Amino acid sequence: MLDLAIIGGGPAGLTAGLYATRGGLKDVVMFEMGLPGGQIMNSSEVENYPGIKEVVTGMELMEPWPEQCMRFGLKHEMIQVTRVEKDGDNFKVILAGGKEETAKNVLICTGSTPKRAGFEGEDEFFGKGVSTCATCDGFFYKDKEVAVLGGGDTALEEALYLANICSKVYLIHRREEFRASPNTVERLKNKENIELVLNSSIKKVYGDAMGVSGVLTVNKEGKERDLPVPGIFTFVGMNVNNEVLMQEDGSTLCELNEYGEVIVDLSMKTSVEGLFAAGDIRILAPKQVVCAASDGATAALQAIAREH
Repeated sequence: MLDLAIIGGGPAGLTAGLYATRGGLKDVVMFEMGLPGGQIMNSSEVENYPGIKEVVTGMELMEPWPEQCMRFGLKHEMIQVTRVEKDGDNFKVILAGGKEETAKNVLICTGSTPKRAGFEGEDEFFGKGVSTCATCDGFFYKDKEVAVLGGGDTALEEALYLANICSKVYLIHRREEFRASPNTVERLKNKENIELVLNSSIKKVYGDAMGVSGVLTVNKEGKERDLPVPGIFTFVGMNVNNEVLMQEDGSTLCELNEYGEVIVDLSMKTSVEGLFAAGDIRILAPKQVVCAASDGATAALQAIAREH
């Protein structure tokens, strides 16, 4: 039986594994299908993580985390968790292929995934000109024009990243003002090869079998504008990954809010004893690496307290 099962390998899960094993829990497994690190691995620049004085990519920031966090005995299993159920005083962790693990404590830190914007052609051309990751796909558009959709910090930061690769970036935003930090907005406005397309939305993306060849926008007055770009990057928010909490009878393992986020207290405790949630999946998550790491540490300390 596991002392702690950690579902998800982003900053919250990794930090929880570090604190739990260093704090004395013997059997701690982090279930993560991919490379540990989380969504921040896709970020082009991180300049606000404490102790890191240079601007680094998300990949560079997270590269040393797994080695450090596994130093005290944390195990990483690359297998999908399909569901977590209550099993008496413990939990049943159901894995792909019908395998099961039993755990005394469970931490859910499955994070979130990018939302689809909903414009015509988005699904058809996803991966063929429509992308949600500038650091993954930006190189394909070196010295070409591209478009970015969104008005938050992520959208502006990725537009700035793309502006260093591409000849021009059209930033499309449905409002006049941005939701990003003032410093990021200022940098954006000072970047000569970024053109703001404000009070506008994307009507459709079009192209052929080879991929995207243009983006049709429409502003609040109904005026359309055709942008002949081969790539569009969308950053319009995130959906929480709460599928592992869904039970066979249609109920949820613990209480969620109207957005599907897990309701927790300041100790990352859910409505079910021994079940914790941390990072972007919880209510009021700041969606910052340092905050997710803090959540993971807090949850691990609470799991340790339950076992001692």
